Amino acid sequence: MSSIDPVHLEALVARYEQPAFIAEDPIAVVHAFDEPRDQEVIGLYAALLAWGRRKLILRKLEMLCACMDYQPYRFVSQFDPVRNGYRLATFCHRTFQPVDALWFTLNLQALLHRYGSIAAFVAQHLPPRAPTIEPALEALGHALCALPGTPERLRKHLPRPSSGSACKRLALYFRWMVRPGPVDLGLWKVVLPCQLVLPLDVHVGQQARTWGLLQRPQNDWQAVQELTENCRQFSPEDPARYDFALFGAALYGAGTS
Repeated sequence: MSSIDPVHLEALVARYEQPAFIAEDPIAVVHAFDEPRDQEVIGLYAALLAWGRRKLILRKLEMLCACMDYQPYRFVSQFDPVRNGYRLATFCHRTFQPVDALWFTLNLQALLHRYGSIAAFVAQHLPPRAPTIEPALEALGHALCALPGTPERLRKHLPRPSSGSACKRLALYFRWMVRPGPVDLGLWKVVLPCQLVLPLDVHVGQQARTWGLLQRPQNDWQAVQELTENCRQFSPEDPARYDFALFGAALYGAGTS
């Protein structure tokens, strides 16, 4: 049974889903681009690297954009490890090392060459009546590690629901791409907001349990399903909107009073 007052929950969403939220969040890097193809590509890198201190994440993403000459779609599409692989040779963020950057870029390039865009890939791998984005998360996590020679270590950065992972960073990426603004971009029409799941990490999980929105003790895929289903009770058409309330309360200490 949830202990959070729905009115207070909505007030927290309204407080944190504001343009002012963007500047200190990794999504700021995505908003810095105007071309949807660039936003889609850099957004995937930004979500993948969205762990740790936000100032450090933003600094690393700025370095990555410079490596790409501020043309992420073109960089990935035309990437040649012999000709310009040096650009990623020193890029790292925590356990995401240059070898991960190289193979992630090569796998993303293969996906873009085959489908034209990440949105087109998702459209091909998400059944129209799928209740959540789970099939697309599973397919994307697989596709981005599919090239022969891809090191096993890259899979640790791209876990799938079938492994039990909460898939927090890919769930966050889908939120950015699907939901309308002012914070999210609303680029993809092939996914409905009602199909999104809550991005679940340690802090969001703790806050969700405090409010009675989550009972499962582990932060895994089952917990994501439970939390999302409970959030659907408040907003069936857009459960992921409550990520702003949960994240904001966890980060800034907003209580239920």
